[in-house]
Amino acid sequence: MKKMTALVSMVAVSAFATAAMAAVPAEQANRLGADLTPVGAEKAGSGDIPAWTGGLPTVPSNVSYTPGDKLPNPFASDAIKYTVTAGNMGQYDAILSDGYKAMLTTYPSYKMNVYPSRRSCAFPDNVYAATRSNATIGELVGGGNGVGKAIMGFPFPIPNSALEIIWNHSLRFRSFKLTRQFTAAAVTRSGDYQLTTVQDEAILQWSDPSKGAAEDLNNISLYYIANTVAPARSAGSVILVHETLDRSLEPRKAWQYSPGTRRVRRAPNISYDNPGTNSDGLSTSDAFDGYNGAPDRYDWTVLGKQERLIAFNNYDAEAAPYAEFITPLHLNQDKIRYELARAWVIEAKLKPGNRHVYGRRVKAINEDNWTISESDLYDGRGELWRVQELQQLQRYNVPLCGSAAEVVYDLQAGRYLSLAMTNEEPQINYFADELDANRYTPASIRQLGVR
Repeated sequence: MKKMTALVSMVAVSAFATAAMAAVPAEQANRLGADLTPVGAEKAGSGDIPAWTGGLPTVPSNVSYTPGDKLPNPFASDAIKYTVTAGNMGQYDAILSDGYKAMLTTYPSYKMNVYPSRRSCAFPDNVYAATRSNATIGELVGGGNGVGKAIMGFPFPIPNSALEIIWNHSLRFRSFKLTRQFTAAAVTRSGDYQLTTVQDEAILQWSDPSKGAAEDLNNISLYYIANTVAPARSAGSVILVHETLDRSLEPRKAWQYSPGTRRVRRAPNISYDNPGTNSDGLSTSDAFDGYNGAPDRYDWTVLGKQERLIAFNNYDAEAAPYAEFITPLHLNQDKIRYELARAWVIEAKLKPGNRHVYGRRVKAINEDNWTISESDLYDGRGELWRVQELQQLQRYNVPLCGSAAEVVYDLQAGRYLSLAMTNEEPQINYFADELDANRYTPASIRQLGVR
């Protein structure tokens, strides 16, 4: 705990560090793989949080996995340690976010089943090596709106500021080329919904093993296509995104093909607080994946590293049929596994003179994979408006430790949006070597957009 307190203090003091101070000296970087994990988490255990001993870098011996199938739960024999409800939440006040407290008090049927903590996160060795290198060279550029010199791994494994932490999330390892089919459901208060199915694909240039530095990427960190294929009334709508690495030089470039007009148009509205694609107005463009895009409209602050309940190792949730998983008011909480973990908690407050529907955002980021696990989203009056949860699990077949389904609960509307669900979809292909950057053009999405 003393080590944790010292690390938190170091980051808090450095919250206003300049870009030039981003890299850490060699003696600090030497902690990676020693008292810190290769990606910068505390290796030691504390109380109910065990020590990290390497995670699950390969298929564990206690499961039978066939490539292409859903990942079997390696922790299926774990029993529930305790269940948090509205009636006993006071006992767990210190490890609950304000968002989870609001869910528990707003919906009597909401609960959180807490299991033993399993620090299963693991990444490829080349990601570990790149992260070690990044620690001594990575820097913020463009006033915090970009990253320089680092590449491939997490850019700031020993962070100096909240901006570096959010960049760790944005550039975290999710493989180099991948394809996926997922569904989204905007659920009414009574539990009605229609599934929207999307086929998306990405080339994450940041994770290109042939690149040596951020400067080799031509300022593009990500190429992305999302093609809506169902229902029929929405099919054929396609978006294309070129995500820029230094947004001070050039903002995100996006295009959208509309089957109604049969035209491709620039889509600057796919950013910030514009309604998210297929969200039915229940989320914003920059809330997809917890947070994406430029951080420039907010002042970012580290609130500290805290022990938090997070949705982790959710193999059973990902395997649940949609009819069982999607229920009125909230997802089926019997399918979701929570664990106690250490998380960086950061706050984003809207800068004076800037516009966004969220005046304040508080995010908990899992220290073992730098992925946002939960967000509390406040309106311009300072009232808690929405609660966002990103369920996570170790994909030991890759290996990578990432997110699964995500859900946004609108406390004011009594509705919720569940997206990025792959429960009844094919397994995500994290080795889509056939993808070519030449495909990510406006002409290509016009060809895709056929009903």
